[in-house]
Amino acid sequence: MAEIRTVGVLGCGLMGSGIAEIAAKSGFETRVRETSEALCERGLGSIQKSLGRAVEKGKLEPTARDEALARIRTTTNLEDLRDCDIIVEAVTEDLAVKTELFSALDKLCPEATIFASNTSSIPIASMAAATRRPDRFVGLHFFNPVPVMRLVEVVRSIATSDETYRTAFDFARRLGKEPVEAHDNSGFIVNRLLVPYMLDAIRALEEGVGTIEDIDKAMTLGTGYPMGPFVLGDFVGLDTLYRIAEIMFEEYREKRFAPPPLLRRMVTMNYIGRKSGKGFYDYSGETPTPVKLV
Repeated sequence: MAEIRTVGVLGCGLMGSGIAEIAAKSGFETRVRETSEALCERGLGSIQKSLGRAVEKGKLEPTARDEALARIRTTTNLEDLRDCDIIVEAVTEDLAVKTELFSALDKLCPEATIFASNTSSIPIASMAAATRRPDRFVGLHFFNPVPVMRLVEVVRSIATSDETYRTAFDFARRLGKEPVEAHDNSGFIVNRLLVPYMLDAIRALEEGVGTIEDIDKAMTLGTGYPMGPFVLGDFVGLDTLYRIAEIMFEEYREKRFAPPPLLRRMVTMNYIGRKSGKGFYDYSGETPTPVKLV
């Protein structure tokens, strides 16, 4: 089984910064590539804040924080990732963008380097086919927020070798995560079950089954879920949910994966949740209030 010492991360946004943080905290030399110095600085700032909060809560020693930060190096140059033992991609959920990056890295990196994607919905084989190492290509699907959520879906395509899979599974454990094996179907395990539930909640709202507040309350109190589908959608980002739904519908061609008309209209109007200030709830006041949508 290959030994991983140096970790590369493509992207330093919400997911990429989280992956870089836990890799560095776990003792790995970590190189993070972004497209501009400004994005590098923003991502590093997010990591510093997250580690700082962990210190304030007594979950991390100040020396461990400083050591983790010292292991992280940001860059705008793709070539700086060429010597990494594993490279985890965490860029936008766009197949063309991902394959372009992996194709370029395939020419730069030695044969032993493992490629991994944090995609939440795109089949791994679609990206692996753009490289000359489909046997050393795997999915590592982390969950947001990465430093807190324990699950990682380790996704093997029909071409992923047993050694690559075992190495990736062990790597997830070394990051302090609980890995599960998932087959290479769009959405894998969690989103295959979660996305239709969230879309069906939107259809229920469209059809007058209940209000935003009542559907959320019913699903939290009636099932024990930590948050209702509309609060969750706003947290994830409705634009992200829409993209994932489109990818999964393209894969399965089943109505349960199709984005409802209301979701499409909301994304068009930039009602995409917390990050825009308005989604199913309006976040401009002291407390979120439901938005009149239907």
